[in-house]
Amino acid sequence: MKYMTQRLCHVVDKFQDVVLEKVTKADYEFLYELLKMRDPRTNISHKKLPTYDEHVRFVMKKPYKKWYIIKSNDQKVGSIYLSLKDEIGISIKKKFQRKGIGRKAVKLLMEKNPRDRYLANVAPNNIKQQEFFKKLGFTALEYIYEIINPDV
Repeated sequence: MKYMTQRLCHVVDKFQDVVLEKVTKADYEFLYELLKMRDPRTNISHKKLPTYDEHVRFVMKKPYKKWYIIKSNDQKVGSIYLSLKDEIGISIKKKFQRKGIGRKAVKLLMEKNPRDRYLANVAPNNIKQQEFFKKLGFTALEYIYEIINPDV
């Protein structure tokens, strides 16, 4: 596993209307749809898709410090979380990727949850996500990436 952390960087927002809303029961199905879209070869948490019931049990355990639905123009486009170890995880529907939404979501997550540093746990073969975090200013230290938040 690789870890990423980042120095807070200036993010240019292409989509001004990006908001984070806390995950609720009404989001379970949307989160499962996101999960089904993920490539299992680039997944750290599991190699096979859990059943919907397994997924619901997982979400109900509240496994993260913070977990949000990413909305753009009032449409659910993805999710982002902050783990118990201050790791950022993000998943965005393919058709909404590369539009600045992910960058804005990470910036909002960090604003809502200030820390000295953040990590991003990324599978070694998930090159797209590694590039995403690097573009946000995360730096690689061997297999560890770090962020120092100047606002804390």
